[in-house]
Amino acid sequence: MITDPYKNDKENLKELLKQYNNLRQGKNSIFLEEEAFEKIIDFYDDQEEFVKALEAAEISIGYFPFSSSLLFRKADILLSCRKYYKALEVLEKAELLDSTDVNLYILKTDAYLALDKQEQAVEILENAIKHFEGDEKIELLFELADVYDDYEEFDKVFDCLLLILKEEPSNEEALYKICFWTDFTGRNEESIRIHLNIIDEHPYSELAWFNLAAAYQGLKLYEKAIDAYQYAIVIDEKFDYAYRNIGDAFIRLRKYKEAIEALEKVLELSKPEDVIYEAIGHCYDKLKNFAQARFHYRKASHLNPEESKIYYKIACTYYNEGQWGSAVKQLETALKISKSQPEYNLLMGECNLQLGSLKEAIQCFSAVVKAKPKNIAGWEALIRSLYEAELYSEAKQQALSALTITNAKPLFYYYLSASLFALGKTKEALIYLEKGLEVAPKVLKKFIALNPSILQNPQVVDTIARNKRSRS
Repeated sequence: MITDPYKNDKENLKELLKQYNNLRQGKNSIFLEEEAFEKIIDFYDDQEEFVKALEAAEISIGYFPFSSSLLFRKADILLSCRKYYKALEVLEKAELLDSTDVNLYILKTDAYLALDKQEQAVEILENAIKHFEGDEKIELLFELADVYDDYEEFDKVFDCLLLILKEEPSNEEALYKICFWTDFTGRNEESIRIHLNIIDEHPYSELAWFNLAAAYQGLKLYEKAIDAYQYAIVIDEKFDYAYRNIGDAFIRLRKYKEAIEALEKVLELSKPEDVIYEAIGHCYDKLKNFAQARFHYRKASHLNPEESKIYYKIACTYYNEGQWGSAVKQLETALKISKSQPEYNLLMGECNLQLGSLKEAIQCFSAVVKAKPKNIAGWEALIRSLYEAELYSEAKQQALSALTITNAKPLFYYYLSASLFALGKTKEALIYLEKGLEVAPKVLKKFIALNPSILQNPQVVDTIARNKRSRS
């Protein structure tokens, strides 16, 4: 027979509330214990019936005027009602009765924070911490850390967590939190020192090993980080976040096969995530296994269909295989989500060039230049596509604009020169070719790539040879 284990508690509370209401209405003179009043106040508080909770607190204090516990409850309810100054008045009375209850200082802190008096809140907690030990001291340190967090004094949050771990090296909440704050504040060296000390005392603390590894990773010491993560996994073989971070460390080291193995373990141990599938896809991409990269990118897109970057990455795999049409389809999806993303338009333009759709390519590259006018790749692609479309006058104008906007990047001297040659303006073209050769002779290869037959022009060959001699 199945019974409700809480049935008796519910019945007792129901009877208690009945007795309280009779007392409140003066129907009988039944006596309620202090503990009974506490349960009644807590019930109304949990139900967020603060007016009733406050009334119950005031009635109970009438019967037990020297109960600090009831005063603390009343102050807590006043805080919920946003009556901060009244709450502080009640807490002053409670302090006269019991100044050793940690709730006194936590409630005072809440009141001062609500009144935007951070300095008073900090002062109360710092003074209180000196007079407490053990769990109560740790509770106050967590409270102080939260105050510093609210007011964006993040290094002091880290300091509080350090103090907690010195008091209690195995405190899980502190170990979880300090990992985040180490990364946020960049205080990796300090984190390494304290976690090495913790590991000396508690060698089987997987969280300490994990935090040590994360601090090494923050310093880009990836080999050390991997070793420390491995210790965490030995202690807890289902530690999915350790496998996740090992995967990231292997990617940083360009060890993509090892990264895939670690990330696949994450998928075994936890709920599938688009970022994990995307990371595995990235690894296969780097290994030039484009089919597997696409497979995992698609898995990511199913989990997060509104992330345009994933469709772009799929398009890149097709582009790398020379499947321009398939790449275009993926880019169309990406651009529906993020219409003016420059890198998507840049790749779309390159695909259209390969497909011989010069007009569409020019439109795409123009969109890149409009979105990011200082982007050299956009200008380079636009001028190159105009030249390929034999729109030499427009290519010349865009090369002049590019020189102005990009602070005279040498590439555009070469592109301006090529456009002028194509327009039959040889003298002017040679002047810009010489300028390009003077400032960036290595970029000459892009000038030649634009029109390899230019090397049949003896004036061009002579100009290049003369420049080589002057540099030797």
